[in-house]
Amino acid sequence: MIKSVVISLVKFYQKFISPFTPGSCRYYPTCSNYTIMAVEKYGVLKGLIKSLWRVLRCNPLSKGGVDYP
Repeated sequence: MIKSVVISLVKFYQKFISPFTPGSCRYYPTCSNYTIMAVEKYGVLKGLIKSLWRVLRCNPLSKGGVDYP
């Protein structure tokens, strides 16, 4: 149940907030898609921790690239 709420919140972000922000994603898949995949694969707690770590790594000094959970 909590997993579906988290995934719904991320999808809400993707549909209504993300289109209005500048596209500057350094990684593939995007951080929001990464979050959905991580939560589905590892569960809510570990998935959100992995997603937070991914967002922290996404900075101008980062090389980026392909990064799957």
